[in-house]
Amino acid sequence: MLNKEPVPPLLVSVQVAGAPQQNFRFTGPFRIGRTDDCDVCVKSEFVSRSHVKVDFENGRWVARDLGSSNGVYLNGERVPQVDIASASTFRLGIEGPTVRLESSPADPAPSPAATVDKYVERYFTATAGAPAGEHTMLVRRAFQQIQTKQKRRYTNVIAALGIAVIAVAGYAFYVHLQFGKQRALAESIFYSMKSVDLDIAGVEKLVTDTNNAAGMEAVKKYQQRRKEMEKNYDQFLSSLRTYDPKMSQEDRLILRVARIFGECELNMPGGFVDEVHTYIRKWQSSARYKRAIQLAHDKGYTQRITQEFLARDLPPQFFYLGMQESDFDPFISGPMTHKGIAKGMWQFIPETAVKYGMKVGPLLDLRRPDPGDDRHHWEIETTAASRYIKDLYSTDAQASGLLVIASYNWGEDRVIKLIRSLPMNPRERNFWKLLAAYRGKIPQETYDYVYYIFSAAVIGENPRIFGFDFDNPLGQLEQK
Repeated sequence: MLNKEPVPPLLVSVQVAGAPQQNFRFTGPFRIGRTDDCDVCVKSEFVSRSHVKVDFENGRWVARDLGSSNGVYLNGERVPQVDIASASTFRLGIEGPTVRLESSPADPAPSPAATVDKYVERYFTATAGAPAGEHTMLVRRAFQQIQTKQKRRYTNVIAALGIAVIAVAGYAFYVHLQFGKQRALAESIFYSMKSVDLDIAGVEKLVTDTNNAAGMEAVKKYQQRRKEMEKNYDQFLSSLRTYDPKMSQEDRLILRVARIFGECELNMPGGFVDEVHTYIRKWQSSARYKRAIQLAHDKGYTQRITQEFLARDLPPQFFYLGMQESDFDPFISGPMTHKGIAKGMWQFIPETAVKYGMKVGPLLDLRRPDPGDDRHHWEIETTAASRYIKDLYSTDAQASGLLVIASYNWGEDRVIKLIRSLPMNPRERNFWKLLAAYRGKIPQETYDYVYYIFSAAVIGENPRIFGFDFDNPLGQLEQK
């Protein structure tokens, strides 16, 4: 039988800026990442949850990137793997922690002549009836007596443990039932708040249309009470420990943004978080996100757009809808459709533009800027967009921001017809229900559109943890 080649121990050193160096020693496969279940846990924004796997293959150690967002960099270049001949140093992310791997000589094999195994074999596991001396037989009988006593003791201990396990299991089942009831109660509170949102929006529209000052004051009072309800709801969620302590910061932001857009974080479908990560990676793979944010900042669009949505009691994160529509280009024109050419930062078609008080210009059938068209005046179109979104939010979308986004993309032709087939209440009319009922009918363009905007909003909450070199573009206007 061939002896297996001994594996040389691998010395691992991890250096995070401003923190003491961590040192490890491995003789088998291990993972490096940000989560606590990794063998080498590195708490850094540049490190993915499971970033690198290190294994011994074909006589050498190899470190492989596990498809991380920030990558593995060797000598300033991103690489899929690092082969460790004797020693190698690489980074987790281009500016992230430094990892040094150094292979040391294999540990010497123990001498077979000096092992304890032969004594175990001789005194305790020898074949019955085999010849043995008087001393050996005395040791074996003593060991058998000890075994008998230990078996009795273990039987009593196991019985006591069995009773304890049953008691703990019963208590755990009781806690589970109580937690389930509390979770159901939290969902009911959430959808009750959404119903209040709809009621407030309806009254708000009525008093705005009639220019009733006293009515507007009453609406403001109800809005304040609604905010107090949300604070109480947040405290209730905290007591339920909605967020798993081991959940990554990125996943927490996804739940946070779902809540901002009016979706219940207690009722999200499986796979949604992973799908959002897919679209986040698409944003990370191009310069489009940073370029659009920089343009909005330089031109003064960001503050004006977010203030417009806040004034209508809407999430300022609808800012990212404008980014998806036009990259904040007020002079852009879309392709010709049977509804005409969409124009401007918010891409209004002529029919909807007129409905919301904009004047379309004489070049409405040409794909070029038109000085006489209000859609190219970004402030006018932004006001119209906020009004349109508010109307969708308070009617067909039933206070679901993601249904608003879907409707904005293909509202008149397809999506609104599907939405209107769902029961008219916030619990039954939300983005998850729409996907569950009509995923096969929803245009892929609309599906992508929703996820691009949602993922852009997630990145915007904390761009730096996603590899961008700027802070939240909404700044102090971020919803708390």
